[in-house]
Amino acid sequence: MSAILGRVRDINERSSFNRWLGIEVTEAEIGSVEIRINWREDFGQYSGFLHAGIVGTLIDTACGFSGLTITDANFLASNFSVNFLRPAMGDVFIARGKVVKPGRLQIFTRCDLYAVKDGSEKLVANGDTILCVLPEGDFK
Repeated sequence: MSAILGRVRDINERSSFNRWLGIEVTEAEIGSVEIRINWREDFGQYSGFLHAGIVGTLIDTACGFSGLTITDANFLASNFSVNFLRPAMGDVFIARGKVVKPGRLQIFTRCDLYAVKDGSEKLVANGDTILCVLPEGDFK
């Protein structure tokens, strides 16, 4: 296992919310991350699709984790957007986040979210996040 993958997995494990969702970090290298969750009935909205809040969570998390692969600095999302492309139905959901442009004060990231059913991946959502790098000592 690479040091980057180990670091991202360690940070993922520290989040009780991520543990409750069952987020698994499956890949991590400089500038990119892949995470996944398995479908659970309690993740569904009223029509049985993956709830929009969880879609957003996966995109935000994959984008944030991709930022972790390029810096040790503390950062927070300063802007976040999601495009819902089709109903999210599947057995597994895979989010692939990547750094689009690293910067000293901002890191621009993007993510595609796929639903997997019967071995076939379908793009169900995508999004962008701007990560704001916090000055040393301002993380309180």
